[in-house]
Amino acid sequence: MRTEPSRRREPRRVTVVPGGPILVEGPVEIRVQPSGEHGREAGGKDGKGGNGAATVVSERFQVAICACRRSKAYPFCDTSHRRKR
Repeated sequence: MRTEPSRRREPRRVTVVPGGPILVEGPVEIRVQPSGEHGREAGGKDGKGGNGAATVVSERFQVAICACRRSKAYPFCDTSHRRKR
C-alpha cells in the first residue's frame, strides 16, 4: 500500500503554564473523551465523535486549554485554577 508523502507543516506551538492552562496556537479541534468519575465532560458547542468523544472546535489564534479540570467551559480554561491558590 503506497501513501502520498506527507506535507511538511510548521509545528504547532504548545505552552504549558505552571499552575495554569495549556496554551495552543490555533485554530484547533479538540477531541475530549467522556470523563467517568474523574473530571468534567466537555461543554460548549460540540458534536459527538466516535466512542462518545466530544469534538470542540475553536478558530481563535490561541486557545487556553484547562489543565485543572475545574473550568465550567471545559475543555477551555475559564481561570478557575486561580481560585484554588
